[in-house]
Amino acid sequence: MNKRIVMIGLISMIVFWNVHSQQTENSQTYFKAYNLEDENFGTQTKVIITKDKRIMVTNALPNHKTGVFPRKGNPNTISSQNNTYKIPLHPTWIGEPQWIREPGVAINGVKFEPGTAEVVICDTGENYRVEAFQSLIDLGLDFNNAHVQPNGAYHYHGIPTSVVADAKDAEDLVHIGFAMDGYPIYYSKSNAYKSSYKLVKGNRAGEDCTYTNPKKTITVNVNDGHDGTYTSDFEYVAGLGDLDECNGITIDGVYRYLVTSEFPYVSRCLMGAFEEEKRRPEVGNQQRGKGQAQRPNSMQMLQHMDANKDGKLSKEEIKGPLQQDFSRVDSNHDGYISKEEIENALKPRP
Repeated sequence: MNKRIVMIGLISMIVFWNVHSQQTENSQTYFKAYNLEDENFGTQTKVIITKDKRIMVTNALPNHKTGVFPRKGNPNTISSQNNTYKIPLHPTWIGEPQWIREPGVAINGVKFEPGTAEVVICDTGENYRVEAFQSLIDLGLDFNNAHVQPNGAYHYHGIPTSVVADAKDAEDLVHIGFAMDGYPIYYSKSNAYKSSYKLVKGNRAGEDCTYTNPKKTITVNVNDGHDGTYTSDFEYVAGLGDLDECNGITIDGVYRYLVTSEFPYVSRCLMGAFEEEKRRPEVGNQQRGKGQAQRPNSMQMLQHMDANKDGKLSKEEIKGPLQQDFSRVDSNHDGYISKEEIENALKPRP
């Protein structure tokens, strides 16, 4: 009789362990190989696991509803892509923030790209990168905090609300993607983890500033307080919140990135090693939250001042500090400044 009771007890424990183990595995589905297809939305995302890589092959079509595109502020149409991401299976910790334009990809194959291509340029030399979440320019973001690039790539600038909504069984932390260095990306339903960025005090500098896109040019006044319109309005203060400079934190012994409702929304840097090309920001401290405006690059300066659109700048077209250095920058002394001559002038000199 006692043996029978012991056997029943052992069987019950084994059944409980198997069920519990299965539930744990189900909650960790996206850490293993998986195939995500949705006929309604055309999603095709496949992840395979090798010895040291997590390889995602995807057409980058989301597996959820989106806003209607084209739309006001975003004239582009969503189209399938042909993307392959090779993400480290075992992340290598570096501990030094490294700037990256596309820090990660969601579990459905849609990339995270928190920054924008929109820039306000001032004749006095300042260059302000516009944030996705602001009231100055309508960028056509939908209810997923996403919109579409000219090549048809749908991408998230902030919390992917539909991805989060699908994780109904998660109590708080929702696994939503992977960073390019291999560490996971999460969202906290309770907003339990706070960013360590704050708005810079004081006013911005810059005169005769404009924003230009293919359809219009508008005059912008930047001489007001830092209100979050531009990336340079924010600075990182260690220990101000729970998260580090890359919006990361170690929870239960695992380092991970958090997507938050506050700046930087999605991390602009990574703490681990990654293979993708590291594109440097136009000013080194800009993405590190030091409250500095960006320096215009050669193409931006040329497009901004080239009034007759002949691809070069005359002395009459030049504005700002470059006007005083016209003779030096005009290296071939033909009376015009070309894009190449601007690039040479912008190169660091000993």
